[in-house]
Amino acid sequence: MRKKPVYRRVVLKLSGEALQSQKKGYGIDAAVLLDIATQLKEVKSLGLEIAVVVGAGNIFRAASTIGRAIERVTADYMGMLATLINSLALQDALEKLGVNTRVQTAIQMEQLAEPYIRRRAVRHLEKARIVIFAGGTGNPYFTTDTAAALRAIEISADVILKATKVDGVYSDDPVKNKKAKKFNKLSYMEVVNKNLKAMDSTAVTLCMENKLPIVVFNLFKKDNIKKVILGEHIGTLIK
Repeated sequence: MRKKPVYRRVVLKLSGEALQSQKKGYGIDAAVLLDIATQLKEVKSLGLEIAVVVGAGNIFRAASTIGRAIERVTADYMGMLATLINSLALQDALEKLGVNTRVQTAIQMEQLAEPYIRRRAVRHLEKARIVIFAGGTGNPYFTTDTAAALRAIEISADVILKATKVDGVYSDDPVKNKKAKKFNKLSYMEVVNKNLKAMDSTAVTLCMENKLPIVVFNLFKKDNIKKVILGEHIGTLIK
């Protein structure tokens, strides 16, 4: 295994479900949160710059409410607020481990987090702080995948690391279909044309236009964040 990271600056995309209690199926699991924070502290010590974008599916899933009691725009804003809850939880876990962090939000809530300012975010990264981006893009109809792609491009990240529950991108849901094929490498257009569920099409298109690679990997296998950052060939590379 290499001892130096192959990337200078990364954006880690965590789904909200990554933080949730497996027993309850929602909320934040303290043990999982601590494990993710511990992994981030370890890879931070390798000398690279890390930004994180967290989803909200463990707290609020907008898609399940659309067309029922809540309209799409309102539901999307509620989801953005939920990302701030997850971001503050991750910040607290990291700072308990002695890691300096900043939360920046696309929806201004100055009592809780800084407003998103690109130059300030870059400066925090240069000062060895982990920056957590909350509030999505600040606009409805855009997912946190798109927010991760947008922020990664804005801060000139080298790669998006998308941490999931499975070990890469498959032709179908590997939990439901045991014959689903795993892809080791994909082009951006293959992801879009085959309608693969790696990231949403807007996020993939942004990455394609800006030549930003994506690595999709399993968050829950031991040391996987570190392995990806050190250049081991795990998960699926999209470029």
